[in-house]
Amino acid sequence: MSSTQETLGYAVEHAPRLEWAQHTPEVYKAMIRLDAAAGQGLDPKLYELVKIRASQLNHCAFCLDMHTKDALAAGESVERIVQLAAWEESRHFYTEKELAAIELTEAVTVLTDGFVPDEVYDRAAGQFEEAELARLIAAITVINAWNRFGVTSRMAPGHYRPGQHG
Repeated sequence: MSSTQETLGYAVEHAPRLEWAQHTPEVYKAMIRLDAAAGQGLDPKLYELVKIRASQLNHCAFCLDMHTKDALAAGESVERIVQLAAWEESRHFYTEKELAAIELTEAVTVLTDGFVPDEVYDRAAGQFEEAELARLIAAITVINAWNRFGVTSRMAPGHYRPGQHG
């Protein structure tokens, strides 16, 4: 913790439970390659919005820190990032294509009914060509995997620099 944080009375930063990437470097490297492959051909801003929304739903503070910084570095606006948590009430901030991707992200991330509803999939299929839709589904799946590593090992947010892992 920095002396500024101590002076301001912030809570103490927690230590990670486990440095999982150090113990499984082959898995970490495979995840990096999978992430890069999933993002090929997707708009970088859309890709970051998907990562942020999944990370919000999964409560992954580390990934929220990383992907909001990467989204800003990619030219995304603070306003659209902030409104993402309430996208249903803020639809006018996003294109129909982005809305379809955000809605699909929620359906794949939460899976409360055990499946992705046909109407959600169909909206996304109407906005994305099949190859791009396949990449989007892969991207959503990959960020959910990253979130599970981050949340389970309690990776601490706040130290990431844009592009650091790219």
